[in-house]
Amino acid sequence: MTTTSPNARALAALGHDARLSIFRLLVKAGEDGLRVSDIGAHLGFAPSTLAHHLSTLVDAGLVVQHKEGREVLNKADYPAMQRVLGFLTSECCTGVSLSPEGDAA
Repeated sequence: MTTTSPNARALAALGHDARLSIFRLLVKAGEDGLRVSDIGAHLGFAPSTLAHHLSTLVDAGLVVQHKEGREVLNKADYPAMQRVLGFLTSECCTGVSLSPEGDAA
């Protein structure tokens, strides 16, 4: 059994246009976050569709939720976002060997 890394789960979750739109909206919202109803109003998603996509983002560790009264507040998890960005850019501009692996030089 293979275990999927947190970075792979995050990237897979962001690989869907709807989830990417939701995440970008939450990043724009900042630390205040948005209620589920606000996200739906901004993006025009049906509540069941929105719930499914938010659940996937929460499971991937990119969004945190907490209840405020009867509303659910959603926030981008900025440390998780920074980890994914760090993973993507960790070897930026370090160079790539053009010889195939195993070639004797």
